[in-house]
Amino acid sequence: MESLSPAKVVLLAVNFASHANIESLDHLRARYSTVLSSELFLRILLTYLPETTAPSAYIDLVRKAGEDGSQPEASPESIDTTVVDDLTEDQASRKTRKLRLLELSGSELPPAENHDPITRFLFRRACKLDEEAGMLGHLADLLLPFVGHSPAVRTWMASTILPLTRRSLEYYAEENPYTLAAFQKLPDRAAVHYLLSQTGVSEDKYDFVRRDLRGILSPWLYDGSRWNFADDSSEQLSEKTVSPRVGCAGWEQMLEWLLLQASKSWRVMVRAVEHWGGPRDVVFCDGITLELGESQLQYLDQTFARAILGSAYSIAEPTIEALEAAYRIMLKARTLLGLPDAPPLEAALQNLPEIPRSEAANSSCSKLSATSLRSDLLQTSNRLTDPTETAIDFLTAIILSAHVLTRMGISCTVKRAGELVLLQDHREQRNELLKLIRLASLHTQNNGDDHWLCVRRNILWLQNWGASSRDAQSGERGRGIFGTIPKHDVEVELLKAMLSQSLQSLYEDASDIPLPAESVQEAMYQAALDAFDNASNPNRTKGGLKRCNDIIHALPKLAPKSLATTRQIEALLSAAHSLSGYRLVLKQGEPFRPVVLRVHSDPVSIIDKVLEQNRGAYTRLQEFLEIGINMVIAGFLARNKARKSSTPTEDQDVAMEEAEKRIVASCISAALREDDFETAYSYVVSRLGGSDQAADDWSWKAALRAGEYVRTSKTQQPTHLGTSSGNPEVRHLEQRLECLATALRVAPAPQLQTILESFRHCEEQLDSAITEEAAKEAAWDIAGDMRDVPGSFDTPSQGDAYPPRNISASVAARQAEETPMSLFDLSRATARVAQRNLTSLPSLHGLAHGGAQTQASEVEDKREEQRVRRRDQLREAATGTLVSGVGWLIGANVNRNGPDSN
Repeated sequence: MESLSPAKVVLLAVNFASHANIESLDHLRARYSTVLSSELFLRILLTYLPETTAPSAYIDLVRKAGEDGSQPEASPESIDTTVVDDLTEDQASRKTRKLRLLELSGSELPPAENHDPITRFLFRRACKLDEEAGMLGHLADLLLPFVGHSPAVRTWMASTILPLTRRSLEYYAEENPYTLAAFQKLPDRAAVHYLLSQTGVSEDKYDFVRRDLRGILSPWLYDGSRWNFADDSSEQLSEKTVSPRVGCAGWEQMLEWLLLQASKSWRVMVRAVEHWGGPRDVVFCDGITLELGESQLQYLDQTFARAILGSAYSIAEPTIEALEAAYRIMLKARTLLGLPDAPPLEAALQNLPEIPRSEAANSSCSKLSATSLRSDLLQTSNRLTDPTETAIDFLTAIILSAHVLTRMGISCTVKRAGELVLLQDHREQRNELLKLIRLASLHTQNNGDDHWLCVRRNILWLQNWGASSRDAQSGERGRGIFGTIPKHDVEVELLKAMLSQSLQSLYEDASDIPLPAESVQEAMYQAALDAFDNASNPNRTKGGLKRCNDIIHALPKLAPKSLATTRQIEALLSAAHSLSGYRLVLKQGEPFRPVVLRVHSDPVSIIDKVLEQNRGAYTRLQEFLEIGINMVIAGFLARNKARKSSTPTEDQDVAMEEAEKRIVASCISAALREDDFETAYSYVVSRLGGSDQAADDWSWKAALRAGEYVRTSKTQQPTHLGTSSGNPEVRHLEQRLECLATALRVAPAPQLQTILESFRHCEEQLDSAITEEAAKEAAWDIAGDMRDVPGSFDTPSQGDAYPPRNISASVAARQAEETPMSLFDLSRATARVAQRNLTSLPSLHGLAHGGAQTQASEVEDKREEQRVRRRDQLREAATGTLVSGVGWLIGANVNRNGPDSN
């Protein structure tokens, strides 16, 4: 075969390449190596070799192309030159000049590096294979044989081709939105976002999180072109610091992805942290190993640790499982930073270690630190996520605090616990403390002491994170989530909750009592009243009142029954319990609650409601009196605003007497409402008839109402007569007179005129009834005498006969001729009584010896002859203490200071 011109050699090479005639190309390159230089030959392959040609077919050809400058070899094989045989040299030259061969340099190549022709060919050929033929999966066949040829090819294959191939083909079979060239042009953050876009998106992919990070992300980071270094000295770093001149935008994107997973799906984040060793944990393909500098590794470790701390704060699910995961990743951060190992979670919760004071919780920067919980978790200025032992200790305390709260019933995230510490909101901390103690009370088990001792230990640790007693009493704020609440107050709140349990072992039998006796008593009483106020049932054997009763008897040595407050609460319980047997509604649709006894301005008035809503309840006078006494002892009896006296009713005896009068008056009114005059009458004469009782505004009104009661068909009949008249009307009028006489004795002077008018009217009715009764008795006697006469037929008509009264009808008839006494006559009779019983009153003495002397002697004569009439007895009983009240009627000047005389 004769020699070919350079133009025909080039055209023949183009022809062989276009038809993928690798063997002929090989022979042609061997024979005409001086014409087909390495760069020219590789440009021909790049431009005309079909992309569908398997890389393995031309790898050797490419490798030989790199042996530029070698002597031409005599190929034993003949070369088919048919396509150029008919061309003249001029035609061949013109065709050669028209060839448009691709350059080996391009944007696919790493910048600022001098690459040999084979390296440049491989970069451009790989991009064409993916772009033109979609042969991304075959790029490894092309590049792997050359990883030893060029570091650029090795790095490119390991950190770009391998992650993209695994992400798009091996791990997740889906349509690849990016070609190799387009993927290389992506910003680093966008590239990492794409590489991790399918990692952990569903539960069935959780187990592949570590695989993705090891096989996709870690290799991508080993490309030095993706790192920022200010200068060469950035490689020289101290052991514990990271130069701010080292950075990697793609890695920062990965850390942000980790924080996002913590808030959205913390299980993905935990798998990433627990099962992935960081960028050091990388999987390349066979035959490839890459290394990072020490400064880069330190940067990766410390920023990864910062992201782990930030992820712990970002977990949004308040569950025990999530908190356990937060503790585990905290342990991983300690390992990354080379810190001493911390105990497992269960051991830490059992021992609750002392946490050193953290600068993050310092009051001077608490607001700033609290803001750092919500944003900038990855910034170097955020002290909460500093990769230091101090920040990790603080996070440990926060995780343990959230775990204790959640385990005790208050669901809490790490961020929420951190806010309680850093915001230092006293009201919010106190609300959480009270909620926690209340939940602990609901979960009390049979072994009450053990339960509460554990609760107390946990809550005291939450207050100061295990600081010693000396530190806790030094006046500084507590370190924990209840740090704004003094330890003394925490103990008091605990005591209030524990009082319903048997805690003598802690507060009475112990040698070192947590609180002074006065604080224990105050806490007991406050807890008892809180339980009373929250009770819905007035029965002291149930619910809140039972708890109140248990509390005041929980510590008999420190709070004995002899204490005034103990007696008051006991009386309050008794009053409420007594009301539990009655129907009582103070507001429509709202049943009675015990707290009403404490907040009501006039609790005695509640008895009026009971009498109104419970028929026949007035018969239980003694029980209501005991309720009133208990109200007084409890100290909640409101002062009657209608009293004109400026003296308060704080004296217990005065208050009890006042309450008794009100209750008796209420029962009298209730009896009259239910037409039980006999009971009302008995209350008046037995409870209001005393001559030594002070004036009040209830007794005289009750007596007056009883005295003005008119008997009707609904009036209940008496159960026995005793010595009273058998005539119901006469008996009723006599009882009314007694009630009015009692009203006269206890009423204030301005009310006497009204009562006297009622008294006179009732007396007139009594005289009329007695006269009528006497006439009927006389007619009855006459009728009886006529029946004894033989032949007597004209018997006078007579009305219904009544059993004889205590005095004979004849005596009643003889007395009937007397007319009812007028108001003036009653006043004169009063003066006569004053002459006999109050001779020390000079102004009445002369009056009695004057105009009234004649009638006085007549009355004395009649007393000798017959028994005093019933109405005279009533009149004298009424006027005996009425002289001072009616003196103004007769112009008497009463001297109240004179001695009594008989």
